Amino acid sequence: MQKLIIVFSFVCIAATVSAQKMAMGSDYKTAVGLKYYPFSITAKTFLKQNTAVEGLLSFWNYGTRVTGLYEIYGNINGIDGLKWYAGPGAHLGFWNNTWKDKYPARDGGVQFGVDGVIGIDYKIANAPVDVSLDWQPSYTFIGYNYFEGGWGGIGVRFAF
Repeated sequence: MQKLIIVFSFVCIAATVSAQKMAMGSDYKTAVGLKYYPFSITAKTFLKQNTAVEGLLSFWNYGTRVTGLYEIYGNINGIDGLKWYAGPGAHLGFWNNTWKDKYPARDGGVQFGVDGVIGIDYKIANAPVDVSLDWQPSYTFIGYNYFEGGWGGIGVRFAF
């Protein structure tokens, strides 16, 4: 895990340095970084001014999960760079042995489900940094049926 974080850090730095025009205003096109909870590597890119897609590679005590989100954005008046967002998504996850040992009667090691997200996003003016705070509820219906309401959290990304 530590090697993955180091490699990811170097990729982020290289992408930031090589970008022709870093996002120094209050808007950005693409951002990569980290999000917690659970620990995730995140990448977001805007398709239009008010829509973006975000990908998350998450690691938690029961396995790993890949999530894709489609986000709709709106401005929050009064603070330049602050926006709200919400949208749907889906995830594909893989249980580890900790999950399988704790729930031996449960089915398989793969999960699939739907996600939602609602949050706020702030692009720091005059810095290539984007910060977000969100809630990401999900429902897994393949692999084991359950609602997860505890995911979401704080994200910090390099914007360019």
